[in-house]
This record gives sequence, C-alpha cells and structure tokens, in this order.
Amino acid sequence: QVQLVESGGGLVQAGGSLRLSCAASRRTVSSAAMGWFRQAPGKEREFVAAIRWSGEGTYYADSVKGRFTISRDNARNTVYLQMNSLKLEDTAVYRCAASDGYIPTQAMGQHYVYKYWGQGTQVTVSS
Repeated sequence: QVQLVESGGGLVQAGGSLRLSCAASRRTVSSAAMGWFRQAPGKEREFVAAIRWSGEGTYYADSVKGRFTISRDNARNTVYLQMNSLKLEDTAVYRCAASDGYIPTQAMGQHYVYKYWGQGTQVTVSS
C-alpha cells in the first residue's frame, strides 16, 4: 500500500506561481510512474504531468507545457509540480497518483493505470 499526501494548493492571481508537493509513504519500483491529474467542477479528470521515480522522462499535457514542471526528490519520496504563469482555467483539485509498477510511456496519461491516489489539493486562480 502507498499513501499519498498532497500539499501546496491555494489561491493565486492569474500569472502567479504555486508549487504542489506529493509525499509518498514509500516508493514501489524505480520504473513506477507518479502522475498529477486535475479535475475542475463539472469537468472530467484531466492528466497534467507524470514522471518516473528513476527520473527517466517527464510528460506533460499540451495545456501545461512550458508552464508546469514536474520533478521528484527520491530521498524524500516526494514529487513536485511547479506551476508558473497560472491561468484561470488551471483552477481545479489537483491529485497525485502512483502506479504499482512499470507502465508504458504511452499509458502514463491514463488515470486507470494508477493504483494509488491522494486526496487532492485545491488550486484556485483568480483574475
């Protein structure tokens, strides 16, 4: 079992920055993926970014490329999501997720491949 706890959400003006953290109780395997997803009211869950604990490759949704950066600190079992140039449409509950093992790169944006989920942290971008 893996517990995930997100933090760092809050209220920020458009154009501002936030850094989200996801602390995992343990890492599974180095090839396991850690992902960030978000869900706004009335909308479907949306993939944001993903990374492997090995650091091999980072993957982003087109909507956040160039603005968000995912990273990890294996010593702290923590994954971060640095969010810059925030827009109103970035407002959502952000949840991190962990796979139980290796998943193919092409599947890292699919929510159903992740086994463990955090409770989420609210990000609200105001004008």
